[in-house]
Amino acid sequence: MLDRGEMGEPGAFLSALARSCPDRLKALAEAVLPLLGAVEVVQSRTGLVMLPFRDTVQGTDFFLGEVLVAEAHIRAGTVEGYGMVTGRDLERAMAMAVLDAGHALGLPEVAVFATREAAVQAEEDAALLRRVEATRVEMETF
Repeated sequence: MLDRGEMGEPGAFLSALARSCPDRLKALAEAVLPLLGAVEVVQSRTGLVMLPFRDTVQGTDFFLGEVLVAEAHIRAGTVEGYGMVTGRDLERAMAMAVLDAGHALGLPEVAVFATREAAVQAEEDAALLRRVEATRVEMETF
């Protein structure tokens, strides 16, 4: 249910939705919601989840700490939708779940939205990495 299998790596679809602009995400969810028919809210809550991190030197995983998240799980007919975002914005998590369900139904506007958002996010990530790289200092040790 969580990985729709598009956009390259596992989870890329939901990652693109989770990182997308909240206003655009919610606006599209409002447009998609009537297309889903009757929607059952299975779960809508906030909570804490452990944040895993990898020690790059030893290659071991550990938990960095806890993160507050908002989570939503819906059912619309035979499909389910899921959303989880950092923070306590339950409306945003619900919008993500609606779009996930819409994507499971094959609504093309959801796939187009996620692809566009992933491209914007990739550009923003590349720009950030360029700014970080510009601050790198090469030092010699004796």
